[in-house]
Amino acid sequence: MGRLSLKVVPGSSRDEIVRWRGDSLKVKVKAPPAKGRANEAVVALLAERLRIDASSIAVVSGHGSPAKVVEVDGMAAAAIRQAFSSENSANAAKSAGSVKRE
Repeated sequence: MGRLSLKVVPGSSRDEIVRWRGDSLKVKVKAPPAKGRANEAVVALLAERLRIDASSIAVVSGHGSPAKVVEVDGMAAAAIRQAFSSENSANAAKSAGSVKRE
């Protein structure tokens, strides 16, 4: 069971995995930060990108905060980090020449 630290930005224009910020993965979701909707959107996005069932992912801390920790059942922390590091490399290759500003 691996854990992943996140920095979540709710109410964004689209759902996306942005990039690593130190030990945390920055994630943007369209859902608002009300009634757990952003947390549900984060879990769904992570599950889609990891190609696992959403029931295998749980928010274990930061339910009402942008800084969250999720636990992924059946995956080691290193495998989770690698999955998103590979995705970020692929995204960077697609947008070579453009700089993403925050």
